[in-house]
Amino acid sequence: MANLRTYLVEDSPLLRESLSATLEELVPLRMVAAAADESSALHWLAHHGREVDLVILDIFLKQGSGLGVLRATQSPPPPYKLVVLSNYATPEVRRSCLALGAAQVFDKSHDIEALVRYCQQLSGSGHA
Repeated sequence: MANLRTYLVEDSPLLRESLSATLEELVPLRMVAAAADESSALHWLAHHGREVDLVILDIFLKQGSGLGVLRATQSPPPPYKLVVLSNYATPEVRRSCLALGAAQVFDKSHDIEALVRYCQQLSGSGHA
């Protein structure tokens, strides 16, 4: 895979910017767009979902939640991978996200390196 086309759903502008820069530097990845709330994310995905390979979701958004995005994109299964990146990656939240179709759940404070490795593997640039 060339550049991993990625869509980021995160309400913090600072985190959107820093995560995009970090991932684009460390992974053959291109951040194609971003949203700060559930309805904007769902609208964008409905019109452009086939243009991305990966969607990174936060749980708590300006309006709605990442869980709402997961629920809405569950059936039929989307053509992209969904992963959750949250400060609230408790065992319960992890189970809920995985049950709703998330491929992985990462904790913002502990799992950024794991997210980078996951993206590298998905892009074909990492070690399996």
